[in-house]
Amino acid sequence: MNLTPFFKFCWAGCAALLLGACAAPPKEQVQTLATTAWADDFADLRQADAGQALLRIDAAASTLSIHVFRAGRAARLGHNHVLNAPKLTGFVKLPAGDTDLGAAGFELSLRLDELQLDAAAARSGLGAGWASALSPEMVAATRANMLGEAGLQAANYPLVRIRSLRIAGAAPKLAALIEIELHGQRRQQWIALHANVDNEQVRARGALVLRQSDYGLTPFSVAGGLLAVQDELLIEFDLQARRQ
Repeated sequence: MNLTPFFKFCWAGCAALLLGACAAPPKEQVQTLATTAWADDFADLRQADAGQALLRIDAAASTLSIHVFRAGRAARLGHNHVLNAPKLTGFVKLPAGDTDLGAAGFELSLRLDELQLDAAAARSGLGAGWASALSPEMVAATRANMLGEAGLQAANYPLVRIRSLRIAGAAPKLAALIEIELHGQRRQQWIALHANVDNEQVRARGALVLRQSDYGLTPFSVAGGLLAVQDELLIEFDLQARRQ
């Protein structure tokens, strides 16, 4: 029996569980949200006090990509995926005229229903691991599964939001403790940033890894793991913010 069509069909649902397929971290590190909206508990980031500069994320000049990896003994029958967030919003607050960024902060958000999946231009620059051709039907099915009830439940949890809790280091080399809200949960982790900073604009580049098993969901797997997706999601970003 030729199982290739079966596996290709199954793979269309892999990314559905990928972003929302994470497992429970220690209870003290996670909040499960009772509502679909993140409480407006960092409005202070949107209000610049005297001597502070407030900058807005420039979505047209910024990029954020999420990389999804195939796994399992039959991984060669599946595909790696890439998602892009074209409409990022957010703010950066800086202590004006001060190179100490300990008092700085930022907020970033994106809508799951605006994510672009497997755009040809995005795949073409990623090398052999993304060289396989995906039909429009396969991309559409994967995206629908990803955002649907079996995946991210984007209708109920449309936003992914990130805020800084602490910033350490000295520009351009910074470390930030961030809090992420995803699929009704919050979790904290440290990330490294390369940031060029002045009072008129900020450019921050970096990457982070989200493990699905850290967020309380199980990575997609079929036929006893014969075809699966990796636990780890790689997120890369190049963000620019400018004074309002």
